[in-house]
Amino acid sequence: MTAAIPFTNTYARLPEHFFASVDPTPVAAPRLIRVNRDLAAELGIDPAWLESPEGVAVLAGNRVPEGAEPLAMAYAGHQFGNRVPQLGDGRAILLGEVVGRDGLRRDIQLKGSGPTPFSRRGDGRAALGPVLREYIISEAMTALGIPSTRALAAVLTGDSVMRETVLPGGVLTRVATSHIRVGTFQYFAMRGDVDGVWALADHVIGRHDPDLAEAPNPYAALLTRVVERQADLVARWLLVGFIHGVMNTDNCAVSGETIDFGPCAFLDAYDPSAVFSAIDEYGRYAYGNQPGILHWNLTRFAEALLPLLAHEAEAGIAVAQDCLAVFGPRFEAAYHGGLRAKLGLTTDQDADGELGRAFLEAMQAGGADFTLTFRRLGQAALGPEGDAAVRDLFGDPGLYDAWATRWRARLAAEPLDPAARRAAMDRVNPAFIPRNHRVEAVIQAAIARDDFAPFHELVTVLARPYDDQPAFAAYAEPPQPHERVLQTFCGT
Repeated sequence: MTAAIPFTNTYARLPEHFFASVDPTPVAAPRLIRVNRDLAAELGIDPAWLESPEGVAVLAGNRVPEGAEPLAMAYAGHQFGNRVPQLGDGRAILLGEVVGRDGLRRDIQLKGSGPTPFSRRGDGRAALGPVLREYIISEAMTALGIPSTRALAAVLTGDSVMRETVLPGGVLTRVATSHIRVGTFQYFAMRGDVDGVWALADHVIGRHDPDLAEAPNPYAALLTRVVERQADLVARWLLVGFIHGVMNTDNCAVSGETIDFGPCAFLDAYDPSAVFSAIDEYGRYAYGNQPGILHWNLTRFAEALLPLLAHEAEAGIAVAQDCLAVFGPRFEAAYHGGLRAKLGLTTDQDADGELGRAFLEAMQAGGADFTLTFRRLGQAALGPEGDAAVRDLFGDPGLYDAWATRWRARLAAEPLDPAARRAAMDRVNPAFIPRNHRVEAVIQAAIARDDFAPFHELVTVLARPYDDQPAFAAYAEPPQPHERVLQTFCGT
């Protein structure tokens, strides 16, 4: 009999102290909310089987499927800058790995599947709200073209969980190219377990970057590769107004995927100091701080790798510094290249960076919505008659007018005709993002009324973020003052 999920596991082959073997804890009355049928097909899993009672039992943790080797991964980390030698999967269990139809290996993990040895007195469960939030936002990030973990399914458990109040429980089935984090390396480094760091690094190279195995210094090459991936990732976050909210080293994946969406949010009005996460009291992870924090996290990664980089400590530090120096130029190139594209510019001029900064400053001073301003700018790129739609977003339209004069002079040096420019801008300036107030409304409908229709509709709209969808135009609108979400919560 062919296994319903074609597991072929490698992390379970690593030394036993890399993880704890543990089965999910069954739930009372699992009920399917949604299966990501397209992703299931990519993984070589029959979506209809996932939607069957047998499949739902697997997605809820009530049945361990053939070929799975359930485990909770060990990791450590710096949380808000504070060193924590042991964290680990406290409410997530890795069922195993599959190689999809594209040849890419991915993890399949259950989040909210019960306690593990790393739960630290927690219940190991997830409330329904965080499950829906992660499903919505991880799939939206993927549609936006940003590397992200994926959501394969969401289920109700039929059990309640106690947080600030009693809430319905849920389980998310998460898919990632791996769940290995900077904090995973730190777990071994903080214990002085150089062999563990070595084995993990070899595993990561074999899994994610096999071409580096032949490099003169494979571990320096790995550090550089991760630095490059993270620089590109944080640039993409900024370009769509994404705020992760809890950028601890244990939430920084070496694969370069966005991982863990607890208190994340998207900008409404542009503000580089914007903070939504209720646990980020001092704004460490504010929108504009994210590149610096990523560099800080990567420095912790480099520290964990030091014994592998060179035989002598000073030589290893020098190698690490050279690798980390790649971050700044790589981020600047990715961010400014992306910002240039958002402004409709296809050529590179020295003053473009200042032109982009000036636009952002005008948006901040005018209280203009980040996403909608850039989207409407494509209409203005057709000619001055399109300016009105952009001006309307500024509390002081004169701020836009002064900048637009400079912008049009710059466009005059561009080769594209206005229609082609508009089309190119619409491909990088989304009309639809997971608006914070929309996500909260979906969660409240599910919790208060057991109504998942808004969830399904929002997921459908966000699957096509760059397309005009007249039937769903309201989803592109910023919140009214009474709809604004001021804080988001981790949900653990």
